[in-house]
Parts: sequence; structure tokens; C-alpha cells
Amino acid sequence: MSDMFKDSQPPADEPVTHHGPPGGGAGRVLLAAAIVLLLVAVAGGTTWWMYTRDPAPTANGDPSRTPSAKACANVKLRVVAAPEIAPVVTAAAKTLDDDAANSCDPIEVVAEEPGVTIATAAKPDVWIPSSSAWLGIANAGGAGFSTEGKPLAYSPIVLAAPSVLAETIAKGDKTSWAQLTGAVAAGKISAVTMPDAQASTTGLLSVYGVNAAMARTTPDSGIAQLRALTLRSRLREASADPTSLLAKVAEQWNTNGVVYDVGVFPTTEQQLRAYQRGKHTVPLKGAYPVDGLVEADYPFTVAKNNQDLELSQQLRAAITGSSLTKAGFRTTPMPNTLKLPKKPSGLLAPATMWSEYKSLSTQVLLLIDASGSMNQKISAPGGRTVTRADLLRESGQTAAELFAEDTSVGMWFFGQPTPTSPPHKEVVPYGPITGKLDGKPRREALSKVMKTYRAADNSGTPLYKSVLDGVAEMREKVSPGTVTLVVVLTDGVDGESTFKMTHAQFMAKLAGEQDPSRPVPVLSVGYGPDVDMKALNEMSEATGGKAFPATNPADLSSAIAKAFLAAHAPR
Repeated sequence: MSDMFKDSQPPADEPVTHHGPPGGGAGRVLLAAAIVLLLVAVAGGTTWWMYTRDPAPTANGDPSRTPSAKACANVKLRVVAAPEIAPVVTAAAKTLDDDAANSCDPIEVVAEEPGVTIATAAKPDVWIPSSSAWLGIANAGGAGFSTEGKPLAYSPIVLAAPSVLAETIAKGDKTSWAQLTGAVAAGKISAVTMPDAQASTTGLLSVYGVNAAMARTTPDSGIAQLRALTLRSRLREASADPTSLLAKVAEQWNTNGVVYDVGVFPTTEQQLRAYQRGKHTVPLKGAYPVDGLVEADYPFTVAKNNQDLELSQQLRAAITGSSLTKAGFRTTPMPNTLKLPKKPSGLLAPATMWSEYKSLSTQVLLLIDASGSMNQKISAPGGRTVTRADLLRESGQTAAELFAEDTSVGMWFFGQPTPTSPPHKEVVPYGPITGKLDGKPRREALSKVMKTYRAADNSGTPLYKSVLDGVAEMREKVSPGTVTLVVVLTDGVDGESTFKMTHAQFMAKLAGEQDPSRPVPVLSVGYGPDVDMKALNEMSEATGGKAFPATNPADLSSAIAKAFLAAHAPR
């Protein structure tokens, strides 16, 4: 609907009293405390479960009582609905009240975020969450809800922003998660804010959309995850209250037209349209992220111990398509939206990684093998015959693009062309990747050096000496809140240099220099079919790192992605 870019003012929704907090203030704390999603890696897969705190919270945050239990003991049907659709459900419920003199309605409607409903011990008779995904999550915990027929309504996720920001990431009513990520990385967007991916529908679905979008950019799942976390690492806030984001837009507006505390944020199309109806002084526009388009839907689900199935059916019939359309919902799905995973883990895995992501700066020293053995020819995928140096050169240029903006990096070449040559030389001075070298960004310098990289014929390979020196160099830079790595790109053989040592000698020195309080993992990437992976594995494992064989240029990018993901992963 391109009219989201206009100041349209359709009729306002009918008023409703929200009996439970939709997530604001104390409600946000309730959501965080009430639902905890845990991921445990096990051999062959992952195991998921959730638990609730005891006693379980009720919709109003008070565990001591159930809403309206004392005032209306004769309520026939208890309904919980997502806050944005609750007004429509309440209006429909009132049409089924044939006793206006009775202060107690036969149907009680509570507006509540799905995460709270899942965490609450006492389940409603009817539940209308803001995504069918929550139904699978709830039933995985034994809730026992069932649904028949299609959802009541639909509302795609859009990226919303004040007009001055929307024009940066959108063309018409189309945008992309990739475009948003690029704009943030380039400093073109003041802020990006996201709701909690583990407790809100908008957050849960948006994170799935981001990951799906990044998966389109590469066949490597590790690189795709890393690119998704590039956006995560730049969020102003990652667990915002979904219901207060729109309010903050007006509150934080200043004379320069910048929303510092919110910026760009995902919301449902329906919620954006409801905001636009409010005639706020701050106009908002919305755009659909076409590379990862996700949609909230609103299933009408019935509990297995439902008190009144007939009344439940009457309520569903009373919720008309016209009332939903008037409230800003769609009654049919939007075309080209992503299908959600059937298993809850398909949504919860990226949500957990996103929500529990560790915000750590990364410090990297790249050690590049420039010895003569790198000029040996090998067979590459696709039938190509290339040298190890060719493969490394292609890999290095790709890898330079992966480093996040909060990375500091330096590069050494190691090799000994003459007996008096040093074991290594600095080719890119260490510093912030956003910093300047000769007037150009350090990232550009890295790419240029790798593009012109050549290995010297008859040059020895002081691999072990260079690793020892690199680890010692980086250990001095270790500080709280950082991940410090040495990344070695080599054929894995130490030899033919005045610094040559046996593997046993090297391992003894490496072990003797370890400092658990200042860890420097070594990530090794071995090139070629005859690479000594055993030696590289032992070297990396001794430092808490990992070694990877490389047969194509994408292997290095994948290895770096995996290392960074491990460093930032939930513990």
C-alpha cells in the first residue's frame, strides 16, 4: 500500500480498554522476565525449550489474581488478543452481549503480547496472537491450542521512518534489509531500533526476515549470519517496547528533523496506519523490505479445555472483514511474503542469536604467507589450475569486506627471501578499519594489498616464528569488551628459514606464552591439497582457536565468519 507514504487519515478505530499491559513500562519488564528462550547445542542438532517463572504472571502483571475473576465470575469465554487487534475483538464481543443490564459481559477480552500469554500458567479459552508462529511455540510447551481455517487478518512488517530518513533507504514503497544495513554502516542513518526478538512478533519476524535477506547474498550460512549480525551490531536498541516506539517518534523529534532515539524501525503495516490516522506532527513513511518480506497473521485459536465452543464460534463469526479492514488490517495475505519455518527452532535460533549477541569490538592481525611454496600450482573447484597464492589473493579481497565497522586490523606478510631478512613485515599498519591510511580507509588499503599480493620465489616460511610474534603483539592489545584474534593464511608448513623450529619446539613455546586472562585465539586457514592441517589444528586448538582447510576463495570468508560468530555467541 503506497499510501503509507501519504498523510492519509481514515476513520479511527473504536476505543477499547486494554486490561493488560501491551508491553510498555512495567509490561516490558514482565515480558523479559516471563519468557526465556534457551538454545543448547548438542551433537547432531539443537534442543529448544522454554520455562516460565513461578508464580506465573497474569495479563496485568499481578500473579495473585486472574483479571476480572472477582468482578465477573460468570464470564463464559476468556479471550486474549494481541493489543493491536484487541479493539476489533472487543467490539465484536459486545455484539454478542444480549443482557445490557448485566455489568459483566459474557466474553472478557484481554489485550496482551503473545510472549506474556505463553508465559502465563492459566491459558485463555480463545487466543488471537499476532503470528501463527507463537502457536507452534506455545504448543511445543504443551499449551494445546488448535485452529481451523485461515487467520482472521494479516499485516506485513514494514520499515518505518520519518520522511527525511525514509528517503535514504526507500524508493517508493520498496526497500530492503540489505539497503538498510548498508546505510547504517555508511553512517547515513542516525539510528535503527528493534523490538525484542524473543518476546514481540515484530522483533521475531523481523529477525527472520533479516536472516533470510542475507542468505540471498551468499550460499555460505556463516557469512549470511555474520552479515545479519552486522545490522544487529549497529542497533541503537535491540529490545525496545513495541508499543512505545511510535510514541517515541513524536517525543524525540527535534528541529533538525532527526529521531535520535528511534530512527528507522520495523512495525506492522496496521500499526503504522493507525499512527498515521492520529494526525501527529511527525509524519512517518513506511516501506516493504522486499528481500525478506515477512507478515504478521492473526489466527483464531481455541484451547483444548475451552469453556464454550459454541460462543467461540459465534465470536469468530462476529469479527467481520469490514471491521478488520477499517482497523487497518488485510483480510488476505500479501503476495511474496516468506513462509515461516514449521518448527519453532527455525525462528527461535536466529532470535536467540540476535537477542543475546555480545557487543564486542574485534581486533585482528592478519598473517599472510608470502613464501615460495605459495606459488605451487593446485587444482581448484571448477577444474581451474591456480597457485595457492592466486587462491589466497582472491580470498583476501573477499574477506576484507566482512570486517565490521568496529574492527581494528593490521596485516603482516611473512617469508624470508634471504638469510638476513626478518621473518615478517608489516604491510598494513594496525588501526581502526574506518581509519585513514594515505587518505583512504584502512579497509580499502587491505583490499589493495591483497589485490597486489605476490609470493616471492625461493622464500623460506618462518610460519611458527611469525605466529609467536603475532600472538605476542596482539596480547598487548587485549582489553575488556573485545575479541582479539590472529588469523593465519598459509600452506601450513614451517621450513627453509633461519627461524625454522620443530613442531614440538613451537608448541612448547606457544603453550609457555599463553595467558588465560588475555586470550588470543589463532584462526588458521590452510591452502592446498597437501597442507599440514594436523599442525594447524594443534596450533589453533592450543590457543582456543580453530583451523580450516581452504579449497576456494569463499573458505576464508566462511572461516572468519564462523570465528566471529563463535566469539559473539550466547553463553
